[in-house]
Amino acid sequence: MRGLHADTGYLLYRLGLRSGQLFNTFLQESGVRLRHYAVLRFLATSEGALQRELSARLGYDPSAIVGLVDDLEKLGFAERRPAPDDRRSRIVALTQDGRAFLRGTDEAGLRVTNELLDPLDPADRETLHSLLRRIAQDGLA
Repeated sequence: MRGLHADTGYLLYRLGLRSGQLFNTFLQESGVRLRHYAVLRFLATSEGALQRELSARLGYDPSAIVGLVDDLEKLGFAERRPAPDDRRSRIVALTQDGRAFLRGTDEAGLRVTNELLDPLDPADRETLHSLLRRIAQDGLA
């Protein structure tokens, strides 16, 4: 019988859980959770996105996106604007406060990554990152 640590998928799952726990602990001080952070990071790579695009790209239920964007608007990190090509649709865009928040999280993100990857030397970290990017390109946003 194989142990759980023999299963790569399980190890990735456990690493993801641990990473999420560490980052959520840091984010809780600001009132933002990892799901909010994912929306902010996505918005930082664009000039804005329709809520349905956020849902599709991040893999979140459309109703969850509405709540997340509501939360981010209350914090002043994102805003809804009329879509230029369809006034009935709204584009969600990052605000200046949202950009400043993300800049402030960069160091914490690096600390979380360093804690998780502490057992690896720099070459191993680069290899792992390269492999994860290759996998992510095939199935993740």
